[in-house]
Amino acid sequence: MNRLRAIGLGVAATCLLAAPAAAQFSRLPGYVQDELKAIGPGFQHDIRTAIPATIRLFDPLLKAAPKDGVTVTKNLAYGADPAQVLDVYQPVELKKAPILIFMHGGAYVAGDKDDGELYGNIGYWFARRRLLAFNINYRLAPASKWPGAANDLSSVIGWVKAHAAQYGGDPNRIWLMGHSAGATHVATYVFDKALQPEDGPGVLGAILISGRYRLHYDPKDPNGKNMQAYFGDDPKLYPLRSAINHINDGIKLPVFLAITEYDNPGLDVSGAELLAALCRRDGACPRFMRQLYHNHISEVAAFNSPDEALGREILDFMQRGR
Repeated sequence: MNRLRAIGLGVAATCLLAAPAAAQFSRLPGYVQDELKAIGPGFQHDIRTAIPATIRLFDPLLKAAPKDGVTVTKNLAYGADPAQVLDVYQPVELKKAPILIFMHGGAYVAGDKDDGELYGNIGYWFARRRLLAFNINYRLAPASKWPGAANDLSSVIGWVKAHAAQYGGDPNRIWLMGHSAGATHVATYVFDKALQPEDGPGVLGAILISGRYRLHYDPKDPNGKNMQAYFGDDPKLYPLRSAINHINDGIKLPVFLAITEYDNPGLDVSGAELLAALCRRDGACPRFMRQLYHNHISEVAAFNSPDEALGREILDFMQRGR
């Protein structure tokens, strides 16, 4: 408990981690459990239908979710492009708190930090646990190609370091979290030293949720063309642009990998491959979580719902540093 207070997670997070880990999938309303289980087995075969169905399922839960005690400041510019904006989720009376920066997905060509109730739920959940949370937008393909999103993330970190104190955050305790394409961009940044400032990545670690870490074009992949829109269509460039091939480049940061039972095609395999590579590199495996019954969207939609399993695991990862 003293270690928790030492890194500034606060009383709410202390109580959360001290409690039994009962907030699991079974805490969701029965109809949500049933619908997710029904969607699950076919998710990879029809993501165009399954993704909006999952969002509709969680939307009323997130609208009714607690949001008290958090001030949200929207659309602060961290760069000159209209897409380079972020939102701040700030708990009241915060001082020198750990910082979480979240980068959304969208298959490299879409997505927004405000997708209805989705993604804002992540900022609210962590802020209500006494973290300073930033939810970012970034330039998208095809207008912005590799490594544009990683460069934007570097700019975000610089902005956060310069402004963290005014919002009650500690600029020396920044963690990155990305989902889907956002996880790919976070991994690209934290592993590829060439894309970081000279003094290093500027963060303590990374939470990578269902990302793509080795590039390979599969015509059966519904997001294959979108991947090419960002990374290019020349397969000779893919080894250099694959995050997994840079895990030995620079500073070895703590990594938490998460996938789901029903993920987008190939992303569960990609996560498992990165896990194995990091296990070999370090002689010990990083934290890893496979979320039963969840799919690629429900894993992030569940933040600020009764299912807090992933959130609790992330807080514990940040507290322990591994």
